[in-house]
Amino acid sequence: MFASIMEPDSWLGVEIRHLAALEAVAREGSFGRAAESLGYTQSAISQQIQTLERIVGERLLERPGGPRAVSLTEPGALLLRHAEAIVSRLHAAQADLHALVQGQAGALRIGTFQSVGAKVLPEVMRRFVAEWPRVELELRESTSDDDLLRLVERGELDLTFAMLPMLEGPFEAEELLRDPYVLVVPADHELASAASARLDELGDLTLIGNRACRSTSLAESELAIRGVTVDVAFRSDDNGTVQGLVASGFGAALVPLLTVDANDERVRVLETDPEIPQRRIALAWHRDRHRSPAGRAFLEVAGEVCAELSLELPQRV
Repeated sequence: MFASIMEPDSWLGVEIRHLAALEAVAREGSFGRAAESLGYTQSAISQQIQTLERIVGERLLERPGGPRAVSLTEPGALLLRHAEAIVSRLHAAQADLHALVQGQAGALRIGTFQSVGAKVLPEVMRRFVAEWPRVELELRESTSDDDLLRLVERGELDLTFAMLPMLEGPFEAEELLRDPYVLVVPADHELASAASARLDELGDLTLIGNRACRSTSLAESELAIRGVTVDVAFRSDDNGTVQGLVASGFGAALVPLLTVDANDERVRVLETDPEIPQRRIALAWHRDRHRSPAGRAFLEVAGEVCAELSLELPQRV
């Protein structure tokens, strides 16, 4: 069987549909569900997998029979990683051609996450729509910018807001703003009257954190580097929930300022001493894809809005 692997010309018989079938079976766990997802018959999927195995000279799937799910062999798992990349590039090419045909009309698909969606995106959309009224903005929100970047890689998004440094992949990005970390405490907390909070004192606090946001893990990692161990009592994916729990006295929160309603009288927002490296927010795109005029214009508008955004703590009397 190794003879087939060592003869590269035989691999020229591998077709996109073979790789798409492998990806679908691995994803769905059965030939039947894979066939349904791709619009083929089950026998067609089985034939495509058999052809692929014959070409590469290795068994790619374990077929236990009965109700048990089909699984990948070690060679199958290795080939799947390449198959996913190839199928993703095909989807990206399809998206490119669609965008090219559409010109200045059509859809522009944007990925975003909660704090950007609340504080940055509304003004960006207002200005962009005024300048590009024939372009329809389609938004996709996630708690994970890594998930949004994978959608960019597959051609399902044209642009996404993301944090730097980014997930490795075929991406380019332009930094838009830097977002400082702050400590949010209840208004009646003993630290509420302080000008700033010392990081080495945070080990005495109970924290409320975000569940999936990468910015929270970065802040907690920074504390760990300084030898500060924190007790996280609760995590939520909703910024309003985190701040509401702080306001009710259930703990404090170490979060980026953009996630905070700094004018909420129920809480006090403090700078940290020393300052935690700021969260860097960027707009990212697929480096190998055609960038439409509308996409370039959206980036320009986002840059203008972020340059005008004030990320300073309010002065309290």
